Amino acid sequence: MADKKIIAVIGATGAQGGGLARAILADKDGPFALRAITRKRDSDKARALAAAGGEVVEGNLDNAQSLEKAFAGAYGAYCVTNFWEHFSADREGVQVGHMAQATKKAGLQHVIWSTLEDTRKRVPLTDNRLPTLQGKFKVPHFDGKGASDQLFVDAGVPTSFLLAAFYWENFIYFGLGPRKNEDGTLTLALPLGGTPLPGIAAEDVGRCALGIFRKGAGTVGKRFGISGENLTGEQMAAKMGKALGKEVRFYDVPFDQFRKLGFPGAEDLGNMFEYQHILGGEFLKDRDPKLSRELNPALLDFDQWLAARASQIPIA
Repeated sequence: MADKKIIAVIGATGAQGGGLARAILADKDGPFALRAITRKRDSDKARALAAAGGEVVEGNLDNAQSLEKAFAGAYGAYCVTNFWEHFSADREGVQVGHMAQATKKAGLQHVIWSTLEDTRKRVPLTDNRLPTLQGKFKVPHFDGKGASDQLFVDAGVPTSFLLAAFYWENFIYFGLGPRKNEDGTLTLALPLGGTPLPGIAAEDVGRCALGIFRKGAGTVGKRFGISGENLTGEQMAAKMGKALGKEVRFYDVPFDQFRKLGFPGAEDLGNMFEYQHILGGEFLKDRDPKLSRELNPALLDFDQWLAARASQIPIA
């Protein structure tokens, strides 16, 4: 253990960070040791990581000093934010600033920042194809992260940039699963505009991150867009139907209709889906299953994910 390089993982009890934490722990003969950073060391998930051999320390993205302590002595760090906890891209920016400065002060040799595109670079605020939200964003949960990339660059931190895809777990936990029709069939409804959607198992985001850490310094400054599989709505519905043993039809929800659904983040997500549609092949090119499998040979495609998780998808 003493000769292993410590990777400090932000959000180690969450989706992305948790996947990386478990991947490091499972890689018994690998070069890295886990330092799990969490706000609650006594949570069940934190205790499980400690029991599996990880070091668990407290750290809070809103507290820069806590991060400096958490990163001290580490080789590298995985940095991620959770927009959906507070719905504030501005707060994300402050948190990223704290991480960038803390990783700089700790002298880390390799940082992975889990980012997304700043959509305003391709669809500026003056472009009416997408509604402007909060006066200064097109897709807040993308734009805040993308605009924060420069904070790591300006701090001189050796950073690789990881761009994840749509989590298939959203069908389980985010209310996006299929709904039952009167005739017993199911309908999967998403606003895709006929464009394929890059998707990935949340666990594979962390495994791909481990692949980047394994590649080392040669990945610094590079961007890695990952995906398990890029599928049309009809393809997802067919695969889901096969796994569930019931016919699943696909309904391509109009973007404006989706934005008006009223749940927290509906406008943001509606713009996200429409942004992907506007970019089309350009967005798909930036989410590459082949590259993802090179980073993570155990990468799941949608059929494999469904084989393990379809029974957990709630049917409304």
